Amino acid sequence: MTFNTLRPFASKVIEPLADFFIRCEVSPDTVSLASLVCAFFAGLSFYYSPAAKELVLLAGVLVIFNSLLDALDGVIARKSNRATRRGDFLDHVIDRYSDVFIICSIFFAGYVPWQIGVTAIVGVLLTSYLGTQAQALNLGRYYGGIMGRADRLVVIILAAFINFVFSDPVAGFSILGWAVILIAVTSHITAVQRILYIWKRLK
Repeated sequence: MTFNTLRPFASKVIEPLADFFIRCEVSPDTVSLASLVCAFFAGLSFYYSPAAKELVLLAGVLVIFNSLLDALDGVIARKSNRATRRGDFLDHVIDRYSDVFIICSIFFAGYVPWQIGVTAIVGVLLTSYLGTQAQALNLGRYYGGIMGRADRLVVIILAAFINFVFSDPVAGFSILGWAVILIAVTSHITAVQRILYIWKRLK
């Protein structure tokens, strides 16, 4: 379920930005850390958004910046020949903290019951673990399945913007709440898909 249609547009934005950051001598690690800061403040915005509707819009914008910077650090590293194992490790750690900040803040804010929120974050972390576990088993990094990280972020961004315009519940949950439910279900489906992929290739 990767949003392939967005990739050509994203490249047109990311490539020039990467060149600009390289000219300014901004390191890939700095960009990675900036993405974490965006995720942290996105989480805060989601958490306090039930009391201030405008904050859900701000949160959506901050998730966009988190996504953009997360994609940008790797391009900068590749273009400037600064790709390192430490940088790759840092990027993965930051991605997981970003996932926790964003998703946990949504259910802490009460958009869904905590049981659904925990199910979602467990599914998210499990799918991410399986992607890197395939690499640890010398099968190559694998990020297949119906709900990858890019997909989750697009779902959250769209849900935040829609929730800002239409905040009334639909069948008991807001649009943002339904987004977490969708992520909870599809993340565990993705985990099963990745488990089967890895299992079939292990001797």
